[in-house]
Amino acid sequence: MDQGFHFIRPLWLLLLPLGPLLLWWWQRRNDPLQRWKGMIAPHLLAHLVVGDSSHWRPRPIHFVCAAIVIGSIACAGPTWELESPPFAEDRAPLMVAMDLSPAMNAMDVSPTRLERAKQKVRDLMALRVGGRTGLIVYTNTAHMVLPPTDDAALMEMFLSALSTDLLPARGLNAGAALALADRLLDAENDPGTIVFFTSGFDDTQIPAFVAHRQHSRQQVLMLAVGTTSGGPLRMPNGGEQTEADGSPVVVKLDDRALQRLASQAHIPLASITTNNDDMQWVQREAVHHLQIVNDKSSVHWKEYGYYLCYPLVLIALFWFRRGWMVRWVFVLGFVGLGAMPSPAAAADWHVADWFFTPDQQGRWYYEHREFGRAAEHFQNPTWKAWALYQHGRWDEAQKIFETLPGPDAKFMSGNSYAHQFEYQEAKDAYNEALRMRHPFPAAEANLRLMDTLMKQRADVPPETKDEDTTPDKVKEDKEGKKGNEKETVMGKRPISLPADVWMRNLSVSPAEFLRTKFSIETGQSARPAPAPATSTAVPSS
Repeated sequence: MDQGFHFIRPLWLLLLPLGPLLLWWWQRRNDPLQRWKGMIAPHLLAHLVVGDSSHWRPRPIHFVCAAIVIGSIACAGPTWELESPPFAEDRAPLMVAMDLSPAMNAMDVSPTRLERAKQKVRDLMALRVGGRTGLIVYTNTAHMVLPPTDDAALMEMFLSALSTDLLPARGLNAGAALALADRLLDAENDPGTIVFFTSGFDDTQIPAFVAHRQHSRQQVLMLAVGTTSGGPLRMPNGGEQTEADGSPVVVKLDDRALQRLASQAHIPLASITTNNDDMQWVQREAVHHLQIVNDKSSVHWKEYGYYLCYPLVLIALFWFRRGWMVRWVFVLGFVGLGAMPSPAAAADWHVADWFFTPDQQGRWYYEHREFGRAAEHFQNPTWKAWALYQHGRWDEAQKIFETLPGPDAKFMSGNSYAHQFEYQEAKDAYNEALRMRHPFPAAEANLRLMDTLMKQRADVPPETKDEDTTPDKVKEDKEGKKGNEKETVMGKRPISLPADVWMRNLSVSPAEFLRTKFSIETGQSARPAPAPATSTAVPSS
């Protein structure tokens, strides 16, 4: 949904002609020639006027008219970019498809194309804190390195092990990588994004991308790595690869093939940049795609009219000059303010309260991840509950979610219960959400997860004395059973080792592990590829 530049509230533009009309009326009213035109011949009148009428200088009325024009444009809400929806950053899944062809060793991008692409993936993981990101590599065949995960340390371990010698140096089967990424994202609850990092493309793969756009809910983004001027290839020992005559082998970016793909398959294409703008663009596109697919009726555009306040402030500074104050403008301003309902005065007289509502201040704190302060400012119950939830105050968030209508509120109430290890109450909330909306894949998945956790809790032997399974409290029935029976309430389950710790205990390096994995999968690649999966997987606990 790309509407380009437009206005959110175009009716405010009706005030735009008021500025030029006011200027025309003022000039006509203050023109000394107007009162004499009916009495003196026009060819004589010009010679009878005293003063330099050709010299123009700005007057207060000019700034008033400029303020009206700029203010009307600002109130109309100019925009050209979708606004990132709140809370969607944590749910937008993403798959990175990395080209491992020898061309990625070119040094036209420092230090090499592959190393720069790996650094970009690290930057993307830093932007997507809490978001699930997976990794695929491909040349003639495509292989999964890591399924969607939010573990940046695990991603870093496998990312550092990537090199162009892990796969056969022939072909660019981007269609295989697309199909593999599509299957992995189909297992996610939310629609996702597939990002290709590549320096070339095989035109025979274009039909697969065209068909994918027509039938898949996942979007595809292309990031070109390299320059059109190209650069020498680096060998494993760090030197430059040379031809038979001793000249360096130069590899150029195949931008024409990528442009053909973007044109025929309507895939957004961009180049990597020296700053973080490219990864911010990827994250915005992933979040926007999630919002548009899930709820096409609630698309929000980013407000850019606020930036026009800066020239308005500069114009206002001129009104403090002697003889420049337009008194009737302030009279109209005070009349307008007096007609507005007076908001509750802030007891502490914070300057921010003069310009922003509590919800606007809370939104600012939320976007800067200061969830505690955001919860203090929010008056909207939905936003307040979300801020409390993100701050880890699940008990308070659950109480507010319980008062809100709709299946989403019941779902979040269940999540709040689950964070407090109240699994039965969480199940009841998920069941209530499913009664309001069916199907509800996220609620169904979490409901199954609650059953699993309750079963694990029931299977814990009571004599376990591990530190993490020590009972929180022991209740004794002193009256009915004379203190002979005790009810043990178990604490947290033992925490399993993270995947990166498990991998470090292997006797092989991640690079050797990937090499062996790819070799086995390549030997089995002759088998027909399975059809794309459409089932929804249960998120891991």
